[in-house]
Amino acid sequence: MAFTLPELPYDYTALQPFMSQETLEYHHDKHHKAYVDNGNKLLAESGLGDLPLEEVVKQSYGKNPGLFNNAGQHYNHLHFWNWLKKDGGGNKLPGSLQQAFDSDLGGYDKFRADFINAGTTQFGSGWAWVAVKDGKLEISKTPNGENPLVHGATPILGVDVWEHSYYIDYRNARPKYLEAFVDSLINWDYVAELYEKARG
Repeated sequence: MAFTLPELPYDYTALQPFMSQETLEYHHDKHHKAYVDNGNKLLAESGLGDLPLEEVVKQSYGKNPGLFNNAGQHYNHLHFWNWLKKDGGGNKLPGSLQQAFDSDLGGYDKFRADFINAGTTQFGSGWAWVAVKDGKLEISKTPNGENPLVHGATPILGVDVWEHSYYIDYRNARPKYLEAFVDSLINWDYVAELYEKARG
């Protein structure tokens, strides 16, 4: 299935002051668009064109690096835009999600510290994640466009720590960007939706 660039689910100014219009224009209109355009070229040559995106990501991992990088980043960004919302973040988790964070991640405060640390310590470009693996939540980090799908897990929350996601607004202060993401931007309803799906 060909990749398509979605519209943002909010206005380009909606996430200010935590994420600027300029960042969203570059990140969505240029970077994500490039993953879609390059990915479609590579997908057409790969023989995987009829598969759902998740399967393209899994089957290209370790075999077709060009396709994997672009398909992985497309998958990651499709969710990333939905993991953000105006007046999001903070300790406002829906009930079932709060229970899982308490039992699996040691509660919201420990999640916040561990998730920010995962994003801060990911060397170079990559992502930090909360994913469901074997029925439990876990925090992880991955390089470049890699994601938990290729490690037998289902991501329910991810934050992009490539420089293009924060450098315009935060320069080299990646931890400040991660704090703003957790405290003010996470769309917990979308995280809860993915959690329920992952639990089956």
